[in-house]
Amino acid sequence: MIRMLVTGGSGFIGTNLIDTLIDRDVQFLNLDINPPKKAIHEPYWQECDILDFDLTMRRFEKFQPTHVIHLAARTDTLSNSLDDYKVNTEGTTNILRCIKAMPGFQRVIITSSQFVFAPPGLPTDDEDYNPIGAYGLSKVLSEKATRLAGLDCVWTITRPTNIWGPWHPRYPREFWLVLRKGFYFHPSGKPVMRSYGYVKNIVYQMMEILDAAPVLVDKKVYYLGDPPIPITDWVNGFSLLITGRPVRIVPKRLLWILAAAGTFLKWIGIRFPITLSRYRSMTENYFSPVETTISDLGRPPYSLDEGIKETVDWLTLYWNKNLS
Repeated sequence: MIRMLVTGGSGFIGTNLIDTLIDRDVQFLNLDINPPKKAIHEPYWQECDILDFDLTMRRFEKFQPTHVIHLAARTDTLSNSLDDYKVNTEGTTNILRCIKAMPGFQRVIITSSQFVFAPPGLPTDDEDYNPIGAYGLSKVLSEKATRLAGLDCVWTITRPTNIWGPWHPRYPREFWLVLRKGFYFHPSGKPVMRSYGYVKNIVYQMMEILDAAPVLVDKKVYYLGDPPIPITDWVNGFSLLITGRPVRIVPKRLLWILAAAGTFLKWIGIRFPITLSRYRSMTENYFSPVETTISDLGRPPYSLDEGIKETVDWLTLYWNKNLS
């Protein structure tokens, strides 16, 4: 019998994962420092800071998991200090120590990030790193800790791409809200490709990893996401449902000037819809090697249009509750 322990199950991916675990009637426990976002998830939650090793071990010993999906992390890129990402480094080490102490333990997924390797290149192998900032470095260290832990179980490292969907922590108040207000403009020029991942497809890929034959997924790294698409396909899909029209295209140079002004305004404490950092993300390709994931685990079940429709339905409820 599977006894699934999820760390960070109150977060963005975790909330969608727990919906799936409930539907599958899996016996599971969510360890998170924060309460769940949905009331129906509360019976499965126990408060736990994974930086507190003794408490975390007690939770493990009481539940006796056979499987772990480790999602708990700080995932923003706001800090340049590695110390601010201890939950990613020391927290992961604590989880690995707890796993080693569990008799009969079978499988673990350690969640990393595509930020362990910066664009435009691609890693030559699973241990080729070029991290983006302190956050990316913290995930590199969590991957290295996993490899050095001497686990006796089947372990898999996953690197989510640019994940979107219901319960996203920032987009409802940032990109999607800017789009709704009519302030979003897209730069002209050749199509820019990006590796996106609808969150329910990510959950599907995680569950497929847990169901796969050990020889296929043991000690492997999988990028989680959908096949790369032009950014405009993703943006226009949301714009058509939210505003009823495609996004407006403006000259690339003009948008750069606005982004430079926005960066200055941000520096003096004034928010602006676009900065140079956001401009670069709109104009630079960012591929992630998801081909092996799709080849091994199958094509994700949700299409782009289906994911956008479900997300906009959720956004409507979110905005009616929080912006009224």
